[in-house]
Amino acid sequence: MTSSSLVIGPTFEEMLHPWGIDSDVRAAAQRMSVEDPLDPLNLYNITWHGRDNRVFYQVLPEELTCVEAPIVVIYGKDFPTGSHKVGAAYSVLVEKELTGEVDPSVDRLVWPSTGNYGIGGAWVGCRMKFASTVILPEEMSRERFDLIRSYGANLVLTPGCESNVKEIYDKCAELRAADPERVRVLNQFEVFGNYRFHYYVTGNTIAELAEGLHAQGIGDGRVAAFVSAMGSAGTIAAGDRLKQIWPEHKIVGLEPVQCPTLYCNGYGGHDIQGIGDKHVTWIHNVMNMDAIMCIDDVECKKGLQVLVEEAGWSALTGRYGVAEEIAQSLAQITGISGVCNILGAIKTAKFYDFGKNDLVVTVCTDAIDRYRSVMGQMAAKYGRMDEVEAAVRVEGIFHGQKLDWIGEGTVEARRRWHNLKYYTWVEQQGKGVEELNAQLDPEFWLAQQARVIEVDRLIRDART
Repeated sequence: MTSSSLVIGPTFEEMLHPWGIDSDVRAAAQRMSVEDPLDPLNLYNITWHGRDNRVFYQVLPEELTCVEAPIVVIYGKDFPTGSHKVGAAYSVLVEKELTGEVDPSVDRLVWPSTGNYGIGGAWVGCRMKFASTVILPEEMSRERFDLIRSYGANLVLTPGCESNVKEIYDKCAELRAADPERVRVLNQFEVFGNYRFHYYVTGNTIAELAEGLHAQGIGDGRVAAFVSAMGSAGTIAAGDRLKQIWPEHKIVGLEPVQCPTLYCNGYGGHDIQGIGDKHVTWIHNVMNMDAIMCIDDVECKKGLQVLVEEAGWSALTGRYGVAEEIAQSLAQITGISGVCNILGAIKTAKFYDFGKNDLVVTVCTDAIDRYRSVMGQMAAKYGRMDEVEAAVRVEGIFHGQKLDWIGEGTVEARRRWHNLKYYTWVEQQGKGVEELNAQLDPEFWLAQQARVIEVDRLIRDART
């Protein structure tokens, strides 16, 4: 197809600074976000900034975190699909489209996922005129399945839960073998468009936010640590950008206690949907990570109930003095993995003994609209949470976050994390040992980052 017949959205630079988009295009895109959320113009709403150019963020109250260090979450609820993973899906697809690797008139896209990337792929792929199939584990929340179908994609379910990614890979191979001329797998765990979106857009957004917060008296303009659970390990790439700005910056990765793969070569099923996929992804720059910490999935779900249910709001506002508007905000922007990230940020602030100038940033990937069914399951299993139980959870889960399950990124540990890639990517997915070893060289990652400029040029050229 000619570039003029392709559906093209924003550049990386425009996703970072949306006020640089043509004013008529941006106004039309913002109008479509309300009038028709499935209109392709909504591609131009893929950004961490709202209509007012303000970043989507919330400073967490010390009454919740019980640490002196300011903790800030940036949140994905207001992206076109309700999660920032739509940015990764778009970045992966637009690059492959403009380099001729996929063609909407011929190819059928397959999006392997455990949730939000698949939802993003369904939305982006169908908006950009591609037939799309999303592969998802069958134990994920019902709301995920409904969203994918509503965006026009096919859905294939595989056995297991969040950590059963091997089964997803096997299904990808099966679909590709059945129609090798048309099926194109856009694997978020492998494709560097995912890494580039978060390195450039998320990382620079956080750096600019830190400067703005400093002007408000929050932090000293630095980001002391970026904390992120790993699913595809796309989001944690923001830390690579932040460490270039502040070399002393800490990048902290999170896993479930129930599936501690990097922490101790562990395995198992868990229910922090969106993270902990029982392997080390190809796009994860593990040689740059400073610590791995593990979080309990039950604590994440119980903590989410505190933030989104009325008894929790009563405890937070009445017993602990959290402002009503902040409690309401947290109820709207937080999902299971968001609570995991918040708990990891608290753990990080405690472990590094951060003070009032040490800004810790983390991410709420999605929101409660994806987990009402899970909250129903929690109520059935543990009973309805009253205000007393909510207070117990605030004290035990948020205030009482322990300094266990922490592994520092020593030279030996980083090399061990790197070596774990071998078993998935060389033995199963056909990568070469030379390709794997190339990732030990910092120049490998610099080359991936530099591709942002080339992709932006391709997008601009396609518009003319």
